Amino acid sequence: MTQTKKKKTPVTPVQKPFLRGTPTDRDTLRRALMFFGTLIMIFFVSVIICSMTGFDSPILRILINGTIIALMMLIVYHTGESWGTEMVARGENLYQRREKGIEVSAEDARTCFHPAKAFIAGAIGTLPFVLLAIVLAVTAQRQMTTPGTLPSWMQTYARRNEIGDPLVNYLNPEGVGAMDMLRIAVRVCILPYINLVGNSDGAAMLWVERLSPLLLLLPAVSYGIGALQGTRVRTRIHTEIAENAKKRIRRENKARKKRMAARTPKAPEQLN
Repeated sequence: MTQTKKKKTPVTPVQKPFLRGTPTDRDTLRRALMFFGTLIMIFFVSVIICSMTGFDSPILRILINGTIIALMMLIVYHTGESWGTEMVARGENLYQRREKGIEVSAEDARTCFHPAKAFIAGAIGTLPFVLLAIVLAVTAQRQMTTPGTLPSWMQTYARRNEIGDPLVNYLNPEGVGAMDMLRIAVRVCILPYINLVGNSDGAAMLWVERLSPLLLLLPAVSYGIGALQGTRVRTRIHTEIAENAKKRIRRENKARKKRMAARTPKAPEQLN
């Protein structure tokens, strides 16, 4: 005999109305500075970790550095999600206040949720790094390996003009210039991507440098996408609260019925 399974009632999402803010408000600059500080910490930690992940094995290098990149994106995603949830909750409270006839200032209303708000704050926070990366991307050239230093026995021959003139680059090496410092700064910011392609592939390294502005904008995009989930998170919270309230009512009804059944006197039993 097959037992009929009780169909589970689908959960109805509970959404509450909220005030919609503007793309920028009084907190935009503060949030941008916070995102800038978050990037500084992420870059600092990635330099420490990625300095140990430049493996010779391509598979191991891609797996480890790909995981580091995913973790970076996950951190800023959850940061944006938290802010988006906070903005939606503020919009719900201000909407309820307005419905009750309480005056809501325009400045407070602007701080509520807007889909573009986190993208703009993230872009502003990333702007200093992106500007450096744009300069490098425009001027980037393929880096060629330089010859090593001359052995000591070559010093005597280097005094002859026909030998010393072609070897002048060995005798007078170039110092570190401004572009070299710029390249180092940008590579520190995109070190996981540098390790991903490997230092031995000059062509791939050149493309990473040219794409560095877009790579540096990825955390801001992840931050904005996370903030967009604020409405979904608040809907889930309200739905869970409503479901828990229904369960509590059902438990109370069952308990009340049991108490009523216990108080009802039983009918006399017939012995014969």
